[in-house]
Amino acid sequence: MLKLLWARQTGLDNAFRLQRAESTRRVMNLELSKTFMVERHSEHSITTLDLDPVEMQYMISADSEGLIFIYHMNRAWDKPFHLPAKTCPAVASIAGTNPNNHRFAVQTVQWYPHDTGMFTSSSFDQTLKVWDTNSLQVADVFKFAHPVNCHHMSPIATKHCLIAVGTSNFRVQLCDLKSGSSTHTLYGHQKGVLAVRWSTRNEYLLATGSEDNQVRIWDVRKASAFLFSLDQHSRDVSRKPNQRACITAHNGHVNGLCFTDDGLHLLTSGTDHRLRLWNTDTGEHVLVNYGKVRIKRHVNLKFCMSSGCSPNVAFVPTDSNISVLDIYSGQLLHELVGHYGIVNCCVYHPLYQEVYSAGSDCNILAWIPDLGRCGEADDAEDRGTNKRCSAYQDAWSSSDDEG
Repeated sequence: MLKLLWARQTGLDNAFRLQRAESTRRVMNLELSKTFMVERHSEHSITTLDLDPVEMQYMISADSEGLIFIYHMNRAWDKPFHLPAKTCPAVASIAGTNPNNHRFAVQTVQWYPHDTGMFTSSSFDQTLKVWDTNSLQVADVFKFAHPVNCHHMSPIATKHCLIAVGTSNFRVQLCDLKSGSSTHTLYGHQKGVLAVRWSTRNEYLLATGSEDNQVRIWDVRKASAFLFSLDQHSRDVSRKPNQRACITAHNGHVNGLCFTDDGLHLLTSGTDHRLRLWNTDTGEHVLVNYGKVRIKRHVNLKFCMSSGCSPNVAFVPTDSNISVLDIYSGQLLHELVGHYGIVNCCVYHPLYQEVYSAGSDCNILAWIPDLGRCGEADDAEDRGTNKRCSAYQDAWSSSDDEG
């Protein structure tokens, strides 16, 4: 660490290398927090979480009974280990007494990407609801003919306010927040849509995963919309209509999608217990071997990725644990163990390199960097013995030593 500080101060190194190295150090040393707990409000399986991208202080959770809770993740809970643990209570809730609450399991909640005054939720009760955070009242409702499996708003869109919605039907619906109506429908999948995700690079690019084992990439500006389907057996993307039916991304239902922070790659998960990485420009299968990943959910799987690290990692719920995987090498770096049931979802906090997870044990757990181990990494780096992460290894060599 002292070497990085000195190199940054003297201008011998990139100013962002210290930030990247520290972010990587914290991600590699995550452990279950001893000083912070999220108060348990739900007695049912927690199905989804979302952290607001604006202030990064508020988190939403929803459960299998349609209940929604909002937490203020106050940084005042940072305290020495010898003090009692702090419990984070819910600051607001949409409980069973609210006449507007969902009647069945909520599958997805998401903050409006540009303001914490609004969030959305979708459920098996065939509705997607837009909520006013301040009044906890429904501002708009989109109704569908089939249960809603997932939805997503673009985190970077400036020219549209579309919500992509996947239902148990084979259609992908695009709902416009400005007009309050469903603008158009994307046809192409043969079975229910389990995952939808807007690109983090192109606001018009959309990825969808389905029970037909396919992942399709769409450009919503085009009349046909469909660009190509990802093929696990070929590195060349075929766009011929008569070959689309035989193209599959997984040997099971595609239940999870996540773009990398730069939007150049897409990570997909399937019920075949596999993860696959794709080039989003060409649709090429990158052929990274992640091994067998124990994915238990047959509905939408909410996993996440780190940002600003070297290497960036994916946090994937596997059984009752969270696997931490190097995105580009496929190496299993470590596992976060602490839940007593199946983990359904996890979210990453990019400012503090923390992870929050929830599952069927009704608990929300906070995984924070172990600063004690980070200090040990500093000592090891100074001694030249730290080999856990390449970000801390000294790439300089001495000609005297080589001689």
